[in-house]
Amino acid sequence: MALDFSLTDEQKQLQQLARRFAREQVAPRAAEYDQNEKVPWELVEQLYEIGLLNISVPEEAGGLGLGLVEEVIIGEELGWADMGFYTIPMASELGITPILIAGTEEQKKRFLGPLTERPSLAAFALSEPGNGSDAAALRTRIVREGDEYVITGTKMWISNAKEADFNVVFATFDPSLRHKGVIAIVVENDREGVSFNKIHGKMGQRAAPTYEIVYDGVRVPVENRLGEEGEGFKIAMLTLDKTRIPVAAGSVGVARRALDESARYALEREAFGRPIADFQAIQFKLAEMKIGLETARMYTYYAAWLADRGDPEHISASAIAKAYASEVAFEAANQAIQIHGGYGYVNDFPVEKLLRDVKLNQIYEGTNEIQRVIIARNILKALR
Repeated sequence: MALDFSLTDEQKQLQQLARRFAREQVAPRAAEYDQNEKVPWELVEQLYEIGLLNISVPEEAGGLGLGLVEEVIIGEELGWADMGFYTIPMASELGITPILIAGTEEQKKRFLGPLTERPSLAAFALSEPGNGSDAAALRTRIVREGDEYVITGTKMWISNAKEADFNVVFATFDPSLRHKGVIAIVVENDREGVSFNKIHGKMGQRAAPTYEIVYDGVRVPVENRLGEEGEGFKIAMLTLDKTRIPVAAGSVGVARRALDESARYALEREAFGRPIADFQAIQFKLAEMKIGLETARMYTYYAAWLADRGDPEHISASAIAKAYASEVAFEAANQAIQIHGGYGYVNDFPVEKLLRDVKLNQIYEGTNEIQRVIIARNILKALR
C-alpha cells in the first residue's frame, strides 16, 4: 500500500492563509488579550472574513464542509500564535459537531446555516459544577411538556457560551438512568431564563471566554432535540471522539512555538563568551523538543485522517493524539522557560504564556487520565 504524507495544493493554500493570519494578526496581540482577559471579537470577525471560521459546516447548509485534517492544519497555526484565541473557533466546531452527527437535514440548515452568514459561534454545554470526568452524572433536568422541553440546571466551564448563537445542551430526564437518561438539545441563547456568569482569573487561555450557564425553566421546542430521548450521552461521546483531535493540533502549534522561541533565544543569548546554542545541554533540549513536535504532529494528522475516513480506530487514535500532543507541548513549554532562564519566568518573553495556556489542553475535552482509560478500554476490547 502506497503512503502519501504530502498535503494537497488546496491544503497548502489553507495552511499558508492560516499561517499568515496567525503571524500577522493573532501573535502580535496575544499578550494584550491575555493580560486583559479580553475576547478578541475583531479577530473572530477577521477569521470569518478570510473563510477560516466554522469550516465544518456542510455545503448544503452554506458552508465549506471541510474535514478534520483541514481543522488540524488551521489549528496548528492558530495554536502557534495563541492557544487562547484558537480555543474560540475550536469550541465553535465542538458545538457544531453534535449537529453534524445527529441532526436532521432541516436542523443542520436551521442551526448551522446562520453561522455562515456572519461572524457567529456555537458552543457545547456538557460539564457541570459537580460531574467533572463523570460525564453521565448530569444534574441539569429536562422535562417534556407537550411540544416543549423545560430545562433547569447549571453548566460549568463552557467555552464561547455567551458569545455563541446557541449551546448544544446535555440534560437528563432521569438521573437514575445515568447515560441512558440523557437528551441532547440545541438551546438558543436568546430564550427566556438563560443567564451567564463569566469565569475570571484563569491560569491561561484568557482570551477564550469561559462561563457558567444557568437555565431557569427554559422552554425549548421538541424540534430542537438531536436524536432520540436517551441518545444524548452517545452523541456527546461521538462528538468528543472527533473534537479532541483539534486540541492535539493546537498543542502541536504550542510545541512548535516553544521550539521556535527557544532556538532563536539560544542563538542570541551568550554565556561564557559564546551563544548558549553551542552547549550540548541546550542542544539536547532542542533536540528533544523537535522529536516530540514531529511525532505529535504526525500522529495528530493520522488521527484526523482516520476520523475523516470514518475508521473506528479514530476513537483510540484521537485519545492518543490528545494526550500525547498536550504532554509534549507542556514539556516543550517548560523546557523553553528553562532555556530562557530568568527571562522565561516573566512576560517579557512569550514562553511563560505557552506553559500557562497549554496546561488546559491536558484537562479539557476529557482529561489525559480519561484519555488513558479510553486507550486501555480499546486495547482490552480487541482481546475480549
